[in-house]
Amino acid sequence: MASALQNLSSYDTEKVPNGNGKSFGIVVAEWNKHITFELLKGCIETLLQHGVADKDILVSYVPGTFELPFAARQLAVRHHVSSVICLGCVIKGETDHDIYINTSVANALQLLNIEHNIPFIFGVLTPNNEQQALDRAGGKHGNKGVEAAVTALKMSAI
Repeated sequence: MASALQNLSSYDTEKVPNGNGKSFGIVVAEWNKHITFELLKGCIETLLQHGVADKDILVSYVPGTFELPFAARQLAVRHHVSSVICLGCVIKGETDHDIYINTSVANALQLLNIEHNIPFIFGVLTPNNEQQALDRAGGKHGNKGVEAAVTALKMSAI
């Protein structure tokens, strides 16, 4: 469902499993950091709200969204995490770069999901403009980081 029709931060807290005793990796892109760091903030707050200990949240920073899958794999291989959440933002511009980056990252994360025994969460904004990104990074449509954390909690309980 489009986030314009449903707030990304709205969910039934009673349907989210407790994350106590689990650890989560988060990889966040530094490109568009005024947006991605808001996603990170929402993600961490949500994990903590659902019982994940601060010490059990591992955060890695990468230059851009394209680098998310590599760092996500490294977290999965080097640390015992229940899930890896990937946060980024690729704003459509004058070229088709967004299509190539978003498709590559989505495909790479899908492969990681298949190859590893943990979920890799696609928490990447793919807006047409900066305002749409801001609206989904704590603005009028909520925070995609919250949605990504909820997804990680649910998927790690399967």
